[in-house]
Amino acid sequence: GSHGVILFLYSLIFSRTFERLQKDLDASTTHLLQPSAGSFLCRQAVLNMILTGRASPNVFNGYQRGESQEILHGVLTRSEVGYLRWFQCPWFDHYRVCQVGSMLKTPKLPIWLCNINGNPGVLFSTNKQLLSDWRVERRFDLYLYGGRPSQKKPVHLTVESTFVLTHRHCRRQFSPVEMAIRTKWREATINWHGTVPFL
Repeated sequence: GSHGVILFLYSLIFSRTFERLQKDLDASTTHLLQPSAGSFLCRQAVLNMILTGRASPNVFNGYQRGESQEILHGVLTRSEVGYLRWFQCPWFDHYRVCQVGSMLKTPKLPIWLCNINGNPGVLFSTNKQLLSDWRVERRFDLYLYGGRPSQKKPVHLTVESTFVLTHRHCRRQFSPVEMAIRTKWREATINWHGTVPFL
């Protein structure tokens, strides 16, 4: 097998330096990798280090106090590429700590790495004005790549963020992708242009 991912992780760690890496982490995260089913998963700190250059273990903005009053480290600066996350789970107790902050939701470029129910994906817009002109955010196109082997090209989505929800729409079930998009554009409706929603 290839060792490219391990070499990439080494590169990240040595570029950040061990001293700064230890300062980035907090009491909630002392390891960058988490054992899982005989393998390892990268923790949020690794993803944040890739996105922002700093291995903060949380996705909220700035610093917050944990349940034991310990200081938890979040994201301090806007990144070039953003991050959206949505999980469908009734036991999700730590919503405040796990809610993605505006630093990651509003990146410098209209590109978002997504974690939707544990599945990776990428959302992007070809319109660079999307994050700098609020008028563009009324109705815009996004493209979704979900990483499925059968997906040959990104799925075209049209997002309308000025949509007024009616009682009929409130009862509608939204797909996980739509829920992830709605973490950034709260009451948006999404047109899949005939594609069956996935992820």
